[in-house]
Amino acid sequence: MPRTAPRIALTFGDFSGIGPELAVRLLAEPGNLERAQILALVSRDEFERACSDAGVSVPTAAEPTTGAVHLVGSDRQDIEVPSAQISVDAGTRVMQDLEKALGMFKDGQVDSIMFLPLNKTSLHLAGMDEEDELRWFAKELSFDGFTSELNFVPNLTTSRVTSHIPISQVAQHISAGRVRQAIHLLNQVVLGTGVAEPRIAVAALNPHAGENGQFGREEIDHIAPGVELARSVDGIDVKGPYPSDTLFIKARDGEFDGVVTMYHDQGQIAVKLLGFDKGVTVQGGLPVPIATPAHGTAYEIVGQNKAHLGPSQRAFDISVDLGAQTAESRSA
Repeated sequence: MPRTAPRIALTFGDFSGIGPELAVRLLAEPGNLERAQILALVSRDEFERACSDAGVSVPTAAEPTTGAVHLVGSDRQDIEVPSAQISVDAGTRVMQDLEKALGMFKDGQVDSIMFLPLNKTSLHLAGMDEEDELRWFAKELSFDGFTSELNFVPNLTTSRVTSHIPISQVAQHISAGRVRQAIHLLNQVVLGTGVAEPRIAVAALNPHAGENGQFGREEIDHIAPGVELARSVDGIDVKGPYPSDTLFIKARDGEFDGVVTMYHDQGQIAVKLLGFDKGVTVQGGLPVPIATPAHGTAYEIVGQNKAHLGPSQRAFDISVDLGAQTAESRSA
């Protein structure tokens, strides 16, 4: 059976950053338009200007189809966003576009969403009260299940027990239940990438994994019990907690397919060292597949047409894969 060509809602991210450049260069890459139907949330003027600035040519179509981009416009395409700076207008445009993309998914018009880099400060200036876009997505979808940003580099995926909160609050947000949920979500996602029997590892919070309680009891009281629940009750091949200063060496060498981390930078530093030019973030746990390159708006290189395309290409690849699964499940 031929694989279903998914419909992807594509937002250009923060228009003051490198998002528009990356978007049109991605669409101009040979073969990409044949793999999906792209519905871009930009006006024709914005699209043509971005193509001109990036020196590329991308075909458009009046209706969603493979081989060309369908321009669905934006509810806030009239906003003039200042270049290379944080602003309320930039954040407002991002939020309006993402709201429209979510509505398109709810209405069955698209199968997945991909957005280019955004700036959290601009989003907060524009009225986003949540700590990050993942929690904002969950609110917009009225979803109260467990969520975690998932980070992908080749041959390794990570999830987090906590994410965009102060380091001083991390320990109080770790529980056996949350550890178990992060393991379960990661295992399901790795299964979805085609790994038949995922091997999952869990990072410790404290130095030396707590050294039997000498450097903290989180491993004894919360992390190890969560690992045991996932292993004995859920049947997941999971080990840990391991000291985080050596765990990613094992993962790099192929011992594990996924790693559960306790906080944001514990995993992010490692995966960006392993593959910064290929990193992707997926908003894990939500009922809609949403992917984005795992880097920021790069104001310092706006207009220079030299942003690295690798993470955006990987995010597109994952959006195609996840979107195809959604399309197939909808048609079943």
